[in-house]
Amino acid sequence: MTTSRDEKDRLELLTEMLRIRRFEERSVELYSSAAIRGFMHLCIGEEAVAVGVLQALGADDAVVSTYREHGHALARGVPMEAVFAEMFGRATGCSRGRGGSMHLFDASRRFYGGNAIVAGGIPVAVGLALADAMQARPLVTACLFGDGAAAEGEFHEALNLAALWRLPIVFCCENNQYAMGTALARSHAQTDLALRAASYGMRSWPVDGMDVLAVRDAARRAVDTARACGGPCFLELRTYRFRAHSMYDADRYRDRAEIERWRERDPVELLAGALGADGLLDDAGREALEAETAAEIDRAVANAEAGPLEPVEDLTRFVRSQR
Repeated sequence: MTTSRDEKDRLELLTEMLRIRRFEERSVELYSSAAIRGFMHLCIGEEAVAVGVLQALGADDAVVSTYREHGHALARGVPMEAVFAEMFGRATGCSRGRGGSMHLFDASRRFYGGNAIVAGGIPVAVGLALADAMQARPLVTACLFGDGAAAEGEFHEALNLAALWRLPIVFCCENNQYAMGTALARSHAQTDLALRAASYGMRSWPVDGMDVLAVRDAARRAVDTARACGGPCFLELRTYRFRAHSMYDADRYRDRAEIERWRERDPVELLAGALGADGLLDDAGREALEAETAAEIDRAVANAEAGPLEPVEDLTRFVRSQR
């Protein structure tokens, strides 16, 4: 039996989401054993956003992310080993071990962070889009951020300038319902973030962020619009994180029943179930996919842990300018 292009696409989407999910789960184990230090924010439950948005971009398009960016980096093609090495603080990490979990960066893939400041990446993304526009390059910048960023001044200033200058940028709001421990309705008078963005005169629409196909289709539409000089677009990707805000968070602000309701719409299992119903993924196929993913993670962790630490004499490198 031959497999159509659409079927291959859906299997690829599932593979990428599963890689991110298992990467995050292994990260929890490593963090719990103190192999990873510092702050760490997981995207378990939000994989459809990372994979759907990044699949819509070209290799030369730019991506600006947040501190919850493991999934974005992996979906962008940053090698898993380089991400793990960064979290271990190794010099072979994508930021030479200097940034850790919150500051993944890979200029060769136009992946510009990883930004620890809420909304801090939004003006950076506008600058990248402005540079591409001024150079008449047919490129798009995708800017990912959480719903908490919509309460910051940079959000409004950046959206205003992007719309005013008709920049080739797609604002991707990863609305997981909580800004750290504060529910959206407790801090925003207008909880329809797509409607708020539309007030700046840009195309804007909400998307089911638990459906990777819906995310990818919406992202493609937005990217095509921005690339065709149609100005910026805004996607409110309505999703949910199954775990707490960070590994330090006791997660006492959410009702357990709420979490379980969202788990019923797990993006990984939704797509796997659909593929199974269509006869494209049986138990043996799922087991093979899981085994392949586990083997990749094992190799990446082993190679990352074996990586060297940066020499002490390089402590000030990249801090002061090099003569």
